Amino acid sequence: MHQPFELPDFYVPYPARLNPHREEARVHSRQWARSMGMLEGSGIWEEADLEAHDYSLLCSYTHPDCDGAELSLITDWYVWVFFFDDHFLEAFKRTGDLRGGKAYLDRLARFMPMGADLTVPEPANPVEAGLADLWPRTVPGMSACWRERFAESTRNLLNESIWELANIDRGRVANPVEYIEMRRKVGGAPWSAGLVEHAVGAEVPARIAATRPMRVLRDAFSDAVHLRNDLFSYQREVGDEGELSNGVLVLERFLGCTTQEAADAVNDLLTSRLQQFEHTVFGELGPLFVEHAVDPLSAAGVLAYVKGLQDWQSGGHEWHMRSSRYMNERAMAGRPLGTSSITGLLGAKRLRNFTHVPHQPVGPSLIPEFYVPFELRLSPRLDTARRDTVAWCTQMGMLEAQPGITGSAVWDVDKLIDYDLALCAAGLHPDASVEELDLASFWLAWGTYGDDYFPVVFGRTRNVAAAKAAVDRLSAFMPLDGAATPPPACALERGLADLWARTAAPMPVELRRRFRRAIEEMCASWLWELANEVLHHVPDPVDYIEMRRLTFGSELTMLLCRLRHGRGLPDEVYESGPVRALELAAMDCGTLINDIFSYQKEIEYDGEVHNCVLVVQNFFDCDYPAALAIVHDLHTSRVREFEHIVEHELPLVCAKFDLDAEVRRNLDGFVAELRNWVSGILHWHHECSRYDEESLRRHKRPPRPWLGGPTGLGTSAAALSAWRPTAAGAVAAGPAGTSRSCAAGDAGPA
Repeated sequence: MHQPFELPDFYVPYPARLNPHREEARVHSRQWARSMGMLEGSGIWEEADLEAHDYSLLCSYTHPDCDGAELSLITDWYVWVFFFDDHFLEAFKRTGDLRGGKAYLDRLARFMPMGADLTVPEPANPVEAGLADLWPRTVPGMSACWRERFAESTRNLLNESIWELANIDRGRVANPVEYIEMRRKVGGAPWSAGLVEHAVGAEVPARIAATRPMRVLRDAFSDAVHLRNDLFSYQREVGDEGELSNGVLVLERFLGCTTQEAADAVNDLLTSRLQQFEHTVFGELGPLFVEHAVDPLSAAGVLAYVKGLQDWQSGGHEWHMRSSRYMNERAMAGRPLGTSSITGLLGAKRLRNFTHVPHQPVGPSLIPEFYVPFELRLSPRLDTARRDTVAWCTQMGMLEAQPGITGSAVWDVDKLIDYDLALCAAGLHPDASVEELDLASFWLAWGTYGDDYFPVVFGRTRNVAAAKAAVDRLSAFMPLDGAATPPPACALERGLADLWARTAAPMPVELRRRFRRAIEEMCASWLWELANEVLHHVPDPVDYIEMRRLTFGSELTMLLCRLRHGRGLPDEVYESGPVRALELAAMDCGTLINDIFSYQKEIEYDGEVHNCVLVVQNFFDCDYPAALAIVHDLHTSRVREFEHIVEHELPLVCAKFDLDAEVRRNLDGFVAELRNWVSGILHWHHECSRYDEESLRRHKRPPRPWLGGPTGLGTSAAALSAWRPTAAGAVAAGPAGTSRSCAAGDAGPA
C-alpha cells in the first residue's frame, strides 16, 4: 500500500532499553489471552495477530527495569486494551452502533470496584473477562487515591471510543485544541502513566499530585505518546478504519496543507511537548519539592516515576518502529533506530523558544472580522457602573503609587476611564442589578489591575521570589469561614479583601472553595508569565492555550455567571464532559480575541511573550499575517465547537441525567450567559481604548498630575469630571466590516 507520507525525523533524547524478562512475558500473555477467549474463536484475533503485534516487546521496551511477574501483569493490561480497541472497532465502529457501544462501555465500569469487595458480574465477553482478571491482580498494595485515578483513566480510555464513534458518525474532524484536550482525557497515555507508577513501585504523593509541575509532566507525556501514535497509525486509522481522531488529519484539515506538511507539524508539536517535559523536570521539580517539604524518599519516588515516563517515551517509539501494527517500513530502512537528526540534537526550535527579542516594532494590530453569531446586549445600568468603578478603584488605592514600591503607579484615572471595564461587565451581565453589575465591574478591574501590576513591578526587577510572596499572601484575604483578614498592605490586597467579603458570603461552601481556587490559580499564572518573561521564553503552544485561560481570569468571570444560573444545576451536570468542553470553548474564544487585539500592546509596548499570535509565529516560524490567520481560524473553530456542543451534546446530557424542565431552563440560561460572555468581550475590545495605537502612545506618557486638586489616598475621585461617557443603548450584534487595523480612531469612546 502506498504510504501517505514519509515519517519525519523524531526527537528521541533517551536510548531505549529492553527488559530481560521479555520472553517470559510473551509466553505468559499468549496463554492469558487464550484463556480469556481473545484468540481463536473470538472473531477478532488469531494467535498470529497477537504474535505480530508483539505487546511483550512494547512492555519490555516501555518498562525495562521491572521484574518478570510485574512485566507479565503490565503486558496483560496492554493485550487487554488493544484487544478492546479492535473488538470495539468491529462490534460498534464499523456498524455505527452508538447506543450499543454506550451500553457496552457502561457495563465495563462495573468490573472496577472501588471497595474492599472485589466481586464483579459474570463476564459476557473476552473484554469483560480480561478486566475481571486484571483488576484484582493490580489494585492490592496501591492506595485508594491511586485506585480512583487509575479507574478514572481506564474509564476515560474506554469512553474515547464513543467520542471517536460520534465523530465518525457525523463525519466531523475536531479542531486542534479540542483534539489535544479530548485525546489527552480519553486517550491511553494517562492510563499508561498510572501503570508506570505501579511498575516502578512509587506513587506520586497526594499533596503534589495536583500541582502544575506534576500536571504538566502528565499532560506533556500524554500528548507526546498520542502524537507519536498518530504519526505511525495514520495509514491504518484514517485509510483503513475511517477514523477522524488523528492529529495528522486534524492539522491537515485545519491548516489546509498536504498530509506531509501536517505530519511534519505534528512531529514539531511532539518535539515541543517532549521539551516541555524536560523543562519542567529540570526547572520546576526541585522548587516544588522544597515548597511542599517533600522528604528525600518521596522525592526519589517521584524521580523514579519521571524516569519511568522517559523510558516509556523511548521504548514506545522503538516499538512503533518495529510493530507490524503500524506504518514503519521505510523508517526502519532509512536510519538507525532511536536516533535524531543534527537539528533535533541541537534543538533549533528549543533555542528559538528562548531567544525572542522584546519590544520589536510590529505596527498596529490587524483586526479581522470575527465569527461571533451571538446577540450583543448591554446593561442599561452601564453609566452608573462606570462611575462606581472609578470611585471603587480610587478608594482601593489603585490609581496611586503603592507605599515603598518603586514604579507601582501603573494606573491613573485616565487609563481607567479608557479601559472602560464596566462596559465589559455590561456585556457579560446584561440583566444584572446595579449591585451585581458593580461587583462584576470591580472584579474585572481588580484582575486587570493585578495583571498590569505584576509585570511592571516585579518584571522590571526580575524579582520572582517577591512576586511569589505577594501571591502567597493573597490567600489570607479569602477566608473560607469568614474569619478576619490581616491588614492589607497594598491596593491589590485591599481590593481583594473588599471583593471577597462582598462575593463569598452568599455562596455555598463548595462554590466558595472553587471560586477561591480560581482566583489563586489566576494569580499563580501571573508567576508563570513572569518566569517566562525573565527567560524570554515563548511558551509551548499547548501549554500556552491552557495557561492563557488562567491568566485571562476566565474561570473567575465564568463562576460569577454561575451565581445567576449555577445554583439550579446539579454538580454532575457541570462536571460532565460536554458542559466543561462548552466552557473551555468559550474561554478560548475570549482569550484569542484578546490576543489578536492586544498584539501590538503586548509585543511592541510591553515586551511580553504571552500572545497566541507570537506563539504561533514562533512555533511555525512564520510571519505576523500568517500567524494571525491561523489564530483567527482557531477562534472560528472554537466558536463552531461551542455551537456543536449546544446542538448535539447538551441534549444527550439532559437525557443522561433525566433533567426536568426547570433544570433544563437553568442550563439554557447558563448557555446564554456564556454567549453573553463571548459577545460582550468582543464588543469591549472594539470599543475600549486599551489596545489601539493612539491610546497606547498616550498611556506610555507619564501620569498627568491633577494640579490644583486634592491629593492623597482616596482623592482621585475628583477626576470623575473628566469622564467621557458613551451611549449605553442597543448595539448591533457583532462588528461589521472586513479586516482593519486597531489604529487611532478605530476603537474607544468618542
